[in-house]
Amino acid sequence: MLKLNNVEVVYDRTILVLRGVSFEVPKGQIVALLGSNGAGKSTTLKAISGILKPERGEVTAGSIELNGMTMQHREAGEIVKRGIAQVMEGRRTFGLLTAEENLIAGAHTQPDRSKVKADLELVYSYFPRLAERRGIRAGYLSGGEQQMLAIGRGLMSRPEVMLLDEPSLGLAPLLVEEIFEIVKRLNQEESVTVLLVEQNAAMALTIADHGYIMENGRIVLDEPAETLRTNEDIKEFYLGLSEGGGRKSFRDVKHYRRRKRWLS
Repeated sequence: MLKLNNVEVVYDRTILVLRGVSFEVPKGQIVALLGSNGAGKSTTLKAISGILKPERGEVTAGSIELNGMTMQHREAGEIVKRGIAQVMEGRRTFGLLTAEENLIAGAHTQPDRSKVKADLELVYSYFPRLAERRGIRAGYLSGGEQQMLAIGRGLMSRPEVMLLDEPSLGLAPLLVEEIFEIVKRLNQEESVTVLLVEQNAAMALTIADHGYIMENGRIVLDEPAETLRTNEDIKEFYLGLSEGGGRKSFRDVKHYRRRKRWLS
């Protein structure tokens, strides 16, 4: 469904951030894009959703396709209409609007306004807490409720592909589990294809079908999620587990030896 082929992104016409990124997100799957801070994960999502320009970034090479249709260089609003919705890192709700007004704002691309009410009820069925808080300003919601609101607002555009950027950021473990379970249900019950950027690799790989590892603007490894969960490199770098079952700091890992093995 979603395909990137040798995509390069440059900021300020000088800083090369993505270096020939290629991967696919098959229809109906959850694909995890994993990596450390600064690896280029969020930039990848912004390139797909067409919102690089405000940050003085641009796709300078390669192609981004949705169902065979070229997406790069299209305006962000048109990309949403084509079926891609991004849930930004840090939630980014409209703090002075109520929860329901935030959701309605997410339906601005819906040409048939009579369907908005049905879409609201769909969101509330997955996030009943939002139904209880629909009249409360978003700025007064808890962090978990704001994350639910951000995902719900993305759903209001009826996307084929949802891009989730760090949905676990700043949330308590129980809330993280709840939100990831809802994402899994949306994938299974509503056929929403998901590209998930997440530093909580252990949680991401429990719901993902496939995973890609990104380092320094490149994809360095990709495997089915089940294979990545048992990969010793991933367990050390991203799950914090050593081969002996204890925890290791990144400084204790022979990073360059393993990284060379990945790239060979």
